[in-house]
Amino acid sequence: MYTIIWEYLVKAEYLAKFEKFYAPDGTWAKLFGKSAGYLKTELLRDSKHSRRFITIDRWVSSEEYEAFLIQWQKEYQTLDAQCEAFTEQESMLGKWESFNFELR
Repeated sequence: MYTIIWEYLVKAEYLAKFEKFYAPDGTWAKLFGKSAGYLKTELLRDSKHSRRFITIDRWVSSEEYEAFLIQWQKEYQTLDAQCEAFTEQESMLGKWESFNFELR
């Protein structure tokens, strides 16, 4: 499994819109869902800072994610530009790959 984690500081006046776009069934998830390699999105809000969020997007593999970006590049860029107004800060915390290992 391939996981991408983003952190956001959302402008107060855009909280409801941000949540609508970034929710597990939101606008981003609907775009991602056009790819068979997309698994799910989680949206987490910081319990001590109501404008700080993390999204966790899960994909079958990095190859599936990269194929999605190529196929849906225009739609991704359009949505990304639309969402820029929602946040004061946005940063990718990392791209993570799951691995399996045996405990001995």
